[in-house]
Formats: sequence, structure tokens, C-alpha cells
Amino acid sequence: MSDLIAKTALDKRLAEIVDPIIEDMGFELVRLRLMSGRTPTLQIMADRPGGGIEVDDLARISTDLSANLDVEDPIDGEYTLEVSSPGIDRPLTRLKDFDIWSGYEARLETTELIDGQRRFKGMLQGIEGSEVLVEIERGTETPTIGLEFEWLSDAKLILTDELIREVLNARKDKGQIDEARFDEVTTFMDGEED
Repeated sequence: MSDLIAKTALDKRLAEIVDPIIEDMGFELVRLRLMSGRTPTLQIMADRPGGGIEVDDLARISTDLSANLDVEDPIDGEYTLEVSSPGIDRPLTRLKDFDIWSGYEARLETTELIDGQRRFKGMLQGIEGSEVLVEIERGTETPTIGLEFEWLSDAKLILTDELIREVLNARKDKGQIDEARFDEVTTFMDGEED
């Protein structure tokens, strides 16, 4: 399991319990984090393999996970279970994510310094073997560099107008967005009555 999906030893243990349940339901585990606090929160991000998870799907996942985690009881004491979608500016946690989101801007962070830096921002250019290819700006040049996937400690898409437009268009094409709902909002915002 990638460190981008589950970082700590406990996160990895929890992911070993959670991942098969989510997969059996036809979804993918994107990220898992146990956040400390007065009442710890187990944050789980899941998605459909092709993207576009719905609120009802998240509720089903939450119900199934809650029942299984109650039986396994891997966390001492009380905690809050939070199941969500990865969102538009999603974390990139699997090697295939860098290929799927090729052509979009991302921020990447490495565990070690590479050429004097740990943080990289640029246009994803896919993958080559186990390397993530990123086109970065260096002065007047825009070279494409390769970062080994295992070197990454964090990676996330950057929220841009183009990304929002593309994701919304893809959801509309899949029939996941009802444009009539937006017409009602536009009418209301324009001050016109139905």
C-alpha cells in the first residue's frame, strides 16, 4: 500500500481492513488518515474506479465500514468515521492517478531533497514505468522531469478553472449532473421568478 494512501503504521493497518470492504462494494480507497484530537477522526476518501462517486454511495460505504470496524475494533476508544469523495482538487495517491490526470496541474512533495528542492509544481505528463512525469517551469524553460513514485510524500491536483470545467463536463456527459437544476439556480440568481 502506497504511503500516499496510508502514511502511518496504524493508517496502513486500518487500510488493510477497509480496502477489501470498499473494493467488494465496487469502489476504490483513495486515502485514509486517522486524525488525532479530543475525539479522533478516521477520514476515508473513496471513489468509483472511473470517478464520480455519489452521496448515496458514500453513505453505503460509511454504513458497511462502521459495522465492520465495530467488529474489528482497531481503534482504542471513541472516534468519528468520516467518508468522503476526493473532490475536484483530489489527492493523487496511486501511480495510475498521474496517468489519468495527465495534462493537469499538480503540486508534488518528495520525502527527500531532489536537486535542492522537495516541492514541485507543474503539468502532469503521465507516467513512465514507476516514474511520475511532470513538466515544471525553470526560468524560461519547461523541462519534464521524472520523479519516482515511491519518493512522493504528497501529491494533489491544483484547482484551476480548466480542471473544474473538465470535471463538470465529464459528469454531465455521464449523466451525473442534471442541468435543469442549474437553470433553476441561474433564474433565482438573476432575480427572475419561475
